[in-house]
Amino acid sequence: MLLALAAVVAGLALLVWSADRFVEGAAATSARLGVPSLLIGLLVIGFGTSAPELVVSAIAASDGNPGLALGNAYGSNIANIGLILGLVALVSPLTVNSSVVRRELPLLGLATLVSALFMLGGAFTRLEGGILLLGLAAFIGLSVAIGMKNGRDPQAIDSEALVENVMSLRAGLTWTLIGLVLLMASSRVLVWGAVEIAEGFGVSDLIIGLTVVAIGTSLPELASSISALRRKEHDMVLGNVVGSNLFNTLGVVGLAAIISPIEVGPDVLLRDWGVMTALTILLGLFAIAWRKGRPGRINRLEGAVLLAVYCAYTALMVYLVISAARA
Repeated sequence: MLLALAAVVAGLALLVWSADRFVEGAAATSARLGVPSLLIGLLVIGFGTSAPELVVSAIAASDGNPGLALGNAYGSNIANIGLILGLVALVSPLTVNSSVVRRELPLLGLATLVSALFMLGGAFTRLEGGILLLGLAAFIGLSVAIGMKNGRDPQAIDSEALVENVMSLRAGLTWTLIGLVLLMASSRVLVWGAVEIAEGFGVSDLIIGLTVVAIGTSLPELASSISALRRKEHDMVLGNVVGSNLFNTLGVVGLAAIISPIEVGPDVLLRDWGVMTALTILLGLFAIAWRKGRPGRINRLEGAVLLAVYCAYTALMVYLVISAARA
């Protein structure tokens, strides 16, 4: 058990570091190749911060632990909105200006509902995983088309600071490759440790994925959100979270289901999907501009509500782990 705990801690630390190097290298490479700043912010950085979830879930599914893959994806979504946005809004209320964010929120809601329909059948099949991946591909295509047509969205402006004085193309490619290799290695160590802990406590790998692994793989989003907040780039904060959740819902779950179909119990739909959906709805309500002519705004009280929901959910997960260990 001590070795497994050490593997999780070391795996998470290396995972966060390698993900940061991967995103920096990929962003620099994209900038050197002339990719518009909007697409770098939306796709390379927004989705790049979800690389830990993707790699961890793919390895977990290939190792015969699809529950860990699903828990990682949904747990990360819950942490992104409840923990990250909740904390950030408590520190500084967030102004919602970006049309990109307003466009992505309804798509996130639709993807969440489609996932529920698939779970009603008791599992994510390979066919359903393929449908989710096609949905992600369609979203990426739409984002590229819109980004190329209109690159002066507030999120595009926010992204420009991230591509100034970037490293050389050679250095960018090098760090992208190093980050990717270390992502794979650290993810394998993390998955092994998480599975060992789950077996030691007598809980499902789903629970471990929803808690420890989900929080760890969400750290890149937390780091990028804090960095964007310090630069007062509110749309970048929201874009990171919404884009990451879309990627998790469609890409991470879709890829894991193709590798190994994911059985889903009714508790996942009622508890985990329910909390994730509730937080998504709250985010949408808070981000809407209720007064005409004024931007949307997530204030400190609303941030506290998001954080309170996350804390209550986490307390429930801890209770389940303790109960399983005692049994």
